[in-house]
Amino acid sequence: MARPDVPTPPLLVTMGDACGIGPENIAMQWARQAPGDAVVVGDVGVMRRAVALAGGGLAVAVLETPQELGRVPPRCLPVWQPDGLPADLASAPLGQVDRRAGAAAARCIEAAVAEILASRGRALVTAPIHKEALHAAGSPYPGHTEMLQALAGGPPVRMMLANEELRTVLVTIHCSLREAIERVTRAAVLETLRITDTALKRMGLAAPRIAVAGLNPHAGEGGLFGREEIEHIAPAIADARAAGIDASGPYAPDTVFMRARRGEFDVVVAMTHDHGLIPVKYLGVEQGVNVTLGLPFVRTSPDHGTAFDIAGQGVADPASLGAALAMARRLSAVAA
Repeated sequence: MARPDVPTPPLLVTMGDACGIGPENIAMQWARQAPGDAVVVGDVGVMRRAVALAGGGLAVAVLETPQELGRVPPRCLPVWQPDGLPADLASAPLGQVDRRAGAAAARCIEAAVAEILASRGRALVTAPIHKEALHAAGSPYPGHTEMLQALAGGPPVRMMLANEELRTVLVTIHCSLREAIERVTRAAVLETLRITDTALKRMGLAAPRIAVAGLNPHAGEGGLFGREEIEHIAPAIADARAAGIDASGPYAPDTVFMRARRGEFDVVVAMTHDHGLIPVKYLGVEQGVNVTLGLPFVRTSPDHGTAFDIAGQGVADPASLGAALAMARRLSAVAA
């Protein structure tokens, strides 16, 4: 008989790279505080290995579909294994790049997104994948964000990293710094501001205050250190303000995050990956959550990678995964 306390449809948690800390972090999270509204999308053998690495204490419940979550008893890790996963995946060595692990990670993401787009999943939480393994498996995507964008039909998306103290959204993400600078255009910055404003309003902020960080030192110092602020960033801010978006700047990148942390702004839009992510991660990766803005569904992930150097040692911290689950739950409730 189905348990009446289990919400439907469930949150879907992809296992990530089988050779990294994602599976064991999932097992640790369920052992510490099992989320009764979530199903793991992954390989059953890998998740059994992860439970053993996490100290045991859980049974793995194998589901035919994610919708069977309501029939899973307490103290069980519910796992739905989609078809098409490589054979003998649990033998892939921990802490090493393995093509099989990359292929499995991609397949789990594809299957989970298909469930959500068919309204059989409420939101997506993704454990870390390894970009080199993904590439070895023949995937054309450099990371989660680009893959999810393609699976969702190609909407413009942006990456937001958030914790209790700071939110930051990126104009550019996974590319070289030289290429990122070329991608900082008036159109790209404006699109980021529009996506950010819309997303934060959906999250419950009636009028988000958006600070825009410059690209160059001192936000260009009036053109002395670069003209991107004059030619692209400031005009995009003016366009956004004309459209009713409360955006301001460009501000010096080395101070604007402190101002946001003190409460002057609700979010900072940064031009490049490291400009935006270093401040949030410095505050503590254990509470950071990655949110993809612009998708037709909620997607969150922990604020860390596969951590091959500690995989299988039982010392990984599942706190960021717990925060990602909590945020997915909160955002999907708002979206509903």
